[in-house]
Amino acid sequence: MAGNRGTTSLKLKRRSEDPMREYDRLPAELRAWLASAILPWRPRSVRRAFDKAVARTSDRASALQELNRLQERLVAKDAGKVWGRDHPRAADKVDQ
Repeated sequence: MAGNRGTTSLKLKRRSEDPMREYDRLPAELRAWLASAILPWRPRSVRRAFDKAVARTSDRASALQELNRLQERLVAKDAGKVWGRDHPRAADKVDQ
């Protein structure tokens, strides 16, 4: 696949809104998490996942940890498909 995302097996979506405006609307802690994220999250997607995690945990810090676990699962899923099951971050190598 051409572009700045590199090779991935994860679903790709087109944006219908301005991603920078969506990013600017995020709370500071979520913008900081997104800035250091491994995957190219859309601001809307990360906000939706964060809101669900906050609803489940009732704690913003725990919700950020859930985002880390979610991202790790997605990386593990993609690593196995892109680089093979022997990759150190492939799903069968990562503790779930």
